[in-house]
Amino acid sequence: MSTDKKVRVRFAPSPTGGLHLGGVRTVLFNYLFAKSQGGEFILRIEDTDQTRYVPGAEEYILSCLAWCGLTPDESPTHGGPYGPYRQSERKDRYRDFAEQLIQSGHAYYAFDTPQELEAQRQLVPNFKYSHENRLQLRNSLSMDEQEVKELLAAGTPHVIRIKMPVGETVGFHDMIRGAVSFETSLVDDKVLMKADGMPTYHLAVVVDDYQMKITHAFRGEEWLPSAPVHLLLWEYLGWKDSMPEWAHFPLILKPDGNGKLSKRDGDRLGFPVYAMNWTDPKTGDLTKGFKELGFLPEAFVNMLALLGWNNGTDQEIFTLEELIREFSIDRISKAGAKFDFEKAKWFNHEWIKQSEDTRLLPMVKEVLESHQVDAPVDSYVAEVLALVKDRLTFVADFWEQASFFFTPPMQYDLEAIKKKWSEDKTNFFQAIIPALEAFEPWETEALEQYYKDAIQASGLKLGELMLPFRIMLVGGKFGPHVFDIAKLLGRDETIVRMKKGLAAILA
Repeated sequence: MSTDKKVRVRFAPSPTGGLHLGGVRTVLFNYLFAKSQGGEFILRIEDTDQTRYVPGAEEYILSCLAWCGLTPDESPTHGGPYGPYRQSERKDRYRDFAEQLIQSGHAYYAFDTPQELEAQRQLVPNFKYSHENRLQLRNSLSMDEQEVKELLAAGTPHVIRIKMPVGETVGFHDMIRGAVSFETSLVDDKVLMKADGMPTYHLAVVVDDYQMKITHAFRGEEWLPSAPVHLLLWEYLGWKDSMPEWAHFPLILKPDGNGKLSKRDGDRLGFPVYAMNWTDPKTGDLTKGFKELGFLPEAFVNMLALLGWNNGTDQEIFTLEELIREFSIDRISKAGAKFDFEKAKWFNHEWIKQSEDTRLLPMVKEVLESHQVDAPVDSYVAEVLALVKDRLTFVADFWEQASFFFTPPMQYDLEAIKKKWSEDKTNFFQAIIPALEAFEPWETEALEQYYKDAIQASGLKLGELMLPFRIMLVGGKFGPHVFDIAKLLGRDETIVRMKKGLAAILA
């Protein structure tokens, strides 16, 4: 275990594409643990696989974390005392440790060409480079020492592989799963240094965690099969006493619980799985994100936190500060968490309801602009927002719920009222329209009382005359309190719409 009292955790993504919500949850759990312990959260970019590097992916990752409010204490952009924070910039640090492993007999040079390895895969089903066949392959274990020296001196391309021991059991205590153990004979000899001189994840993660004084290493459970290699590297490099505590988070599952949630599932079922929009620079393909769909970052973070964690109560709405205060690793489930997009939308709805109108106003004005509406004064938009906010799942829903405040209805849902229309109803509206033209004060309560008194005096039923009034103003059977609508539209617009609506009914 680490002897460093200061908690230091890290998120170490590869810059290869969009950031899956599972990756963001890993960030979140790391961040919450660090902050709950008064510790530090580090972002390290693991870009050792240059063949998979995607331009713009690192900037995208940083943008996602910034949107979520999960700001690293140390990162490639923030700097810090243990930099550099890109593995490609730490390249010269790894070779010596790989050579140290060779000298101690825990690793070896392998000179097999890609073509030779492919030939083995064709011959042997599920081929893996291991204790079972390494003496029959081209490496420093099967060759004599002089031949190896000559190949190295000639600059022959080679990799360095860990020499997995035979018949041993290695294990560790997982903070979520408890005791975890592995049979070393079942693990292949992973590559530690590639032919291009770059380390693989296995070597780099151990060296970097040691040099950056990482105290806790949290990652998804899909990394569990790598654990025995990493355990042995900590031991073989003489750093066992500095090894961080580990926890492997449960998977985020498909909505039906059958397997890990993937981008393909989102495409198939119609919801995003990336934090933000990601455009593949090679293909130009756009993968939509939660941000652009209209999720508030607080809702996205809140939703992610409860995918596999709870604080032991029925509370579901948490601010980031509350999550930090409540978070503990022992409340993370071992079982996978099913992703429920309807529940995700519920979180967003709740956060929109709780948000200050001033926070939402700029986003609402963007919605209006997207519909070619020149937004009226902010005070009017804010009043409309206050009326419909509780009806919004996404800010973009503002148009569907409130468009009639900005543009008059072009058509009317008359089916429900035309069947029961009567001359008495015509007479009622022909009388009340001119009366409203002179009515004061034009306020919600006064309008409502006046309208209802007029209905009572007419001898007609309240329910028969409320729906036609609403349809005249908005075009359909929806919207907030109808007298709030009339109040905000103002006298002149209300009268114009009532006249036009009555004409449509009578047509």
